[in-house]
Amino acid sequence: MDDLQRYSVLAGCAVLAVVSLFGLIWSSWFLLGLIFFGALTAIGYYDVTQHRHAILRNYPVIGHMRFLFEGIRPEIRQYLIESDQDEEPFSRDARSIVYQRAKGVEDKRPFGTRQRVYDSGYEWITHSVAPKHIEDHDFRVTIGGPDCKAPYEASIYNISAMSFGSLSANAISALNKGAAKGGFAHDTGEGGISRYHREGGGDVIWELGSGYFGCRTPEGRFDVEKFRSQAADPQVKMIELKLSQGAKPGHGGVLPASKISPEIAEARGVPMGEDCVSPAAHPEFSTPIEMMQFIKTLRDNASGKPVGFKLCIGHRREFMCIVKAMLETDIVPDFIVIDGKEGGTGAAPLEFANHIGMPLVEGLTFAHNTLRGAGLRERVKLGASGKLVTSFNIAKMLALGADWANSARGFMFAIGCIQAQACHTNHCPVGVATQDKLRQRALDVTDKTERVYRFHKNTMKALGEMTGAAGLTHPGQFKPHHLLMRESDRDMVTGDEVYPYMPEGFLLREEADEFGYLVRWQRARAEGFEPVDALYP
Repeated sequence: MDDLQRYSVLAGCAVLAVVSLFGLIWSSWFLLGLIFFGALTAIGYYDVTQHRHAILRNYPVIGHMRFLFEGIRPEIRQYLIESDQDEEPFSRDARSIVYQRAKGVEDKRPFGTRQRVYDSGYEWITHSVAPKHIEDHDFRVTIGGPDCKAPYEASIYNISAMSFGSLSANAISALNKGAAKGGFAHDTGEGGISRYHREGGGDVIWELGSGYFGCRTPEGRFDVEKFRSQAADPQVKMIELKLSQGAKPGHGGVLPASKISPEIAEARGVPMGEDCVSPAAHPEFSTPIEMMQFIKTLRDNASGKPVGFKLCIGHRREFMCIVKAMLETDIVPDFIVIDGKEGGTGAAPLEFANHIGMPLVEGLTFAHNTLRGAGLRERVKLGASGKLVTSFNIAKMLALGADWANSARGFMFAIGCIQAQACHTNHCPVGVATQDKLRQRALDVTDKTERVYRFHKNTMKALGEMTGAAGLTHPGQFKPHHLLMRESDRDMVTGDEVYPYMPEGFLLREEADEFGYLVRWQRARAEGFEPVDALYP
């Protein structure tokens, strides 16, 4: 639907109201038309000028149809269209809790759970008969190992990587200003640090992808002088080297020249009129040891700030190659972010989104245990990202080994995303994922800034309440044994039976290994990503 069509209903109502007004000259029956179409015109005018609902600002009058269907959910939609637990890809329950917490409205639920608690796969957290009361919900984790001179006290819940270009200017502004007000971090995504990040004043995690946007040479290689200048900005708190992302690991990308605006060119440091290429692999390194040396280069020029990397786990042996390179070079990143394959993206080939990459639970537990096995876990903090929008999602990841969690789509919902899944079309109906100036004006930055702040605050409060119910004083104390999972009717297992922590240093002792770690460790090498032999990945 183009811009003219979006406002055609409002325009039509206005025209018919005027026609009805003049029609009164001939017949009093036109009074009904004047009242009806005049009321719709007034509603449409209000829709365009209000700041609360982006969908109504972009689709005056007809946008109310969405809220009509929301209102008749129990009678029609719930039974005839979809249930509250259908994930497409987020369930209505998950979206609703974000909307409610972002708006600061009642988020409680009557009449008990809607979960099928006796179905296989149902999970819950064990609680204590002696719960704790937690006053301070500003949960923090210190990120920065022995070689870090400027550690970062990060919130345990932050905004995951989303680039300016994928998201609109108004969306980036609202996210960053909300992060500034709430005291949590905003990952830039690989699109670089835009003027909208800088204007917001929020803490920034600068993500460097294979295109090195913001610190690249004209040929697309890494420019250390530009990097040093950008990294020195006090707003930049950490540097994150992106190896892959969950929704499309191992896949590069091209932003066509036709989609590059002056603002995008400014943020990425690319010229207008040329395609912007993100290679599938980094051109600055090709072996695990070279990767560690590149991380050292980043650390040496990052004003002492934490430096780490993000990836979706693929070949498990390759992650072990990286860990072996850490041991051989004694260059250890300050943090690693594990992105699950369920993570989102603006656009990905269907096969990649559905069938490439390891889900977050398996990827996180593998990375956590590999670092424990190598004796490095205490030096490296672990972040987790992938469909984490509720306090239970966060608690579960912390129990399985994460130190903090990131969310992209949760914060997108907070600024008004309705899961239209039109991110790749430039036609986002609420102005979140579009560069269309008219569409993005529907997203009111002031209103959505408050929603970002409230979503984070209320989610941390809920996490605190869940933590206290478990008899703990900080979410970081969650461990696998606090999780219970149903395998089948009348059969449940604890989390440490399914996702146990491996013994510290076990890989270095070469002891018997029943979990498949040792055989991969023996086949991994720091000098290259190729295996010692060619039996399996």
